Amino acid sequence: MYPLKPSRRQFLLGTSAAAAAAAFGMPGNAYAATGSGGTSLPPDQEIAADVRTEFLHAWNGYKQFAWGHDQVMPLSGTYSEFFVSGHPIGLSIIEALDTLYVMGLDDELALGVDWIKNNLNFEIDGDFHVFEFIIRVLGGLEAGYLATGDPELLRLSVQAGDLVLPAFTKSPTGMPYQYVNLATGALSGNTPPIAEIGTNILEFGLLSQLTGDPKYYQAAKTAYKAVVERRSSLDLLASYLNIETGAWADSTDQAPNPPVDSFYEYLWGGWAMFRDQDCLDWYRMFTAAFKKYLVEDYNGYTWFKQVDFTTGELVSRDQSELAAFYGEVLAHGGDVALGESYYRTWANVASQYPVLPEEIDYTTLAALSKGNQLRPEYLNAAFDLYVQLRSDVYKTTSYDYFQNMKTYNRTPHGYTIINDVTTRPMVQGDLFPAYSFAENFKYLWLIFSNTPRYDYKTGYLSTEGKILRGLRRA
Repeated sequence: MYPLKPSRRQFLLGTSAAAAAAAFGMPGNAYAATGSGGTSLPPDQEIAADVRTEFLHAWNGYKQFAWGHDQVMPLSGTYSEFFVSGHPIGLSIIEALDTLYVMGLDDELALGVDWIKNNLNFEIDGDFHVFEFIIRVLGGLEAGYLATGDPELLRLSVQAGDLVLPAFTKSPTGMPYQYVNLATGALSGNTPPIAEIGTNILEFGLLSQLTGDPKYYQAAKTAYKAVVERRSSLDLLASYLNIETGAWADSTDQAPNPPVDSFYEYLWGGWAMFRDQDCLDWYRMFTAAFKKYLVEDYNGYTWFKQVDFTTGELVSRDQSELAAFYGEVLAHGGDVALGESYYRTWANVASQYPVLPEEIDYTTLAALSKGNQLRPEYLNAAFDLYVQLRSDVYKTTSYDYFQNMKTYNRTPHGYTIINDVTTRPMVQGDLFPAYSFAENFKYLWLIFSNTPRYDYKTGYLSTEGKILRGLRRA
């Protein structure tokens, strides 16, 4: 399942090394509330304005080459569709709605809403990934409705929810199938990872709130319960379940890495958004098991090892960038020291790699998967930890992330992924993932802008960066 581990340590020192190191008390030059160059950060509003400018640089590239399509390919000046080839649904527009709103880009928001109202059509004879559809399309439409109050966005949200609801209700266990054909209703994919089974209670729960119909929340809760009931005697879960037989398809607990990551994130979210006591109890149960069997100190940093979910025996010591978000969830749940420690771990990795690789061997910090898909998880953690703790450390590391984005991911027509972060110059790919309109720039904007359009005390974002609570109408 995992690539062979390199035999020697790979350290790639980037511009942010001194910043991240000293900010967290790691070896390096004295550094507090400063940027990569060792000088004080620019004023917050200056950074926020720069973030807004760079977002528009990416947005204008999308408008020029891919308007109405799902994703822009900025190097070739072309586009690609995310769900079904040849059938765009304007995914980047849907993902960008609440970002455009909180940035005050009202004319651009109006253009996006107008396109959706005149062009979005779900009658497509093709298999849509249920998990991605819920967190990206349903969540994006809901956030757009909360931002604008446009009833057509609510109608489309309901339509989207109803189209994927049979993946849950027609399953013999209540755990959803992976794919649904939006035109025929055909269901397929019976062995999803548990992240795909559990990462829907926020979007479905909000839809129940908005419509007054509990069926969406009930479906999400039933799916969650079905997984929890299949935990081992150690209160650990494996990664893949057959949703028709209810049997595990593997035996490795990989939390908080993919493909299980947001399963645990949404347990806390179910409590934070809806005060569901079961979700809180389950979150606490699994967190206690993590601290007993998965968490370890390795070379002075906090990591999560992979273990057999029935015995607790070690399987591997790999870590995915997609797990970097988890420090903020731990802090929300009351484990502030552990959450900060895990973020410190990733700040150390970021001091070695100016752009984080997809996956590392944490015994050596060697890159096992050398690309970067413009991942936002490390920045997501910085945003949430900053809002919770108001420590300038999270501003400094976020600023360095932003500077490295501009250095390595920027293109003449937007931003793009990196195929290999270990080379100099880095090898760029040709894709701006639609989720980057929902996440990377939004987290930076919220950290530095202090925008009046977002309630920093009550706000809550989904795993896909959609603002599901806390938007303030202009």
